[in-house]
Amino acid sequence: MGAGTEPDGSSRSDEEWERFLRESVEGVADSPKEPSARARDVAKRLRAEPGREAEAWRSYAPARPRRRTGWYVGGLLTSLVLLAVALAPERMTDLVTGDEDAGPPASATGADRPTVDEPFRGSPAASWASGAAGISMPRARAVGWMSETEVERALDRSRDFLVRTSLDRAVLRGERPAKAIAQINPHQEDVRDLLGTAFRSPSEDNDPLLLFSRFRPSDSRLVGDVVKTRGGLTYREGERGALQVTADVTFVYPVTRADGGGGEIVRTIVRRELVLNWDDPDKVITEPGTFSIVSYKYDMTNGGCGTPTGYFTPPFGKDREADVTGAEVDPYDRSAPVGQDASSGDECARAARS
Repeated sequence: MGAGTEPDGSSRSDEEWERFLRESVEGVADSPKEPSARARDVAKRLRAEPGREAEAWRSYAPARPRRRTGWYVGGLLTSLVLLAVALAPERMTDLVTGDEDAGPPASATGADRPTVDEPFRGSPAASWASGAAGISMPRARAVGWMSETEVERALDRSRDFLVRTSLDRAVLRGERPAKAIAQINPHQEDVRDLLGTAFRSPSEDNDPLLLFSRFRPSDSRLVGDVVKTRGGLTYREGERGALQVTADVTFVYPVTRADGGGGEIVRTIVRRELVLNWDDPDKVITEPGTFSIVSYKYDMTNGGCGTPTGYFTPPFGKDREADVTGAEVDPYDRSAPVGQDASSGDECARAARS
């Protein structure tokens, strides 16, 4: 099971978050069952085993590796009805009493709108931790070929990768994530080929956004120095004794127009699930301090719905009035697995509580 996931594969709801944090530091939570993807070196070994067929190393929501879920919109009365049906009764009480994740009223007033000084105003993320502090870490124990100390080091480096891909200011401004790429097993050539293609010529299947959060400086810029986060790491023993680390983290980026015109602020919300293998060098070709990427997938709202450009493209002004064809989704709701929310296919969904 992944960070915040139940035995049946569904993620824990927000009200169980504190319990999850307590459990995650007291013991090791199981990661999700390994997806169909394998690192290239593992695939080579699978091809050599009778009756087994090697698969591509990448794995994510098959129908839609990239979830472009919609425009920033004020809540509607119908959104409250949808939330009432979807949430447990105690969550309804939270909506009335103002629980930290209940979000603003469905019909936002001026007091709820974000400002340059308070870019998270009116958002559930206002009470979330900032940056790496919002990524919980489990207590390290010996797993597979790694000692307790080695597991602790691998967990720290896994979190470093998340920081370098989704929190590093230079990367968020569109610069190449060289330090993050250096952490990937250099023998996983499929990954490096994909990344090379993605940065040169972004497409639906080869897009830097699959692993990195980036905004084009000429279009938009971050407001302030804070990115809000919620999520964490879990781990288990993977195939061939590998330490398999699963990350499930939501990032909330407040952005405005590049020129700051109008003072309009939009929050781009990205939830990523990433599975990494720290392989036994006696069994898999790797390099010290690097990992293999087993799988990745993400959900995104308020990041643009057009042709892939390799950057998030938050909607401003009249673009926020564009027609949306998908269902309304709550980007702060972590109760469903990544890639299995109400939005699907090529639809550009309406974002609630954003």
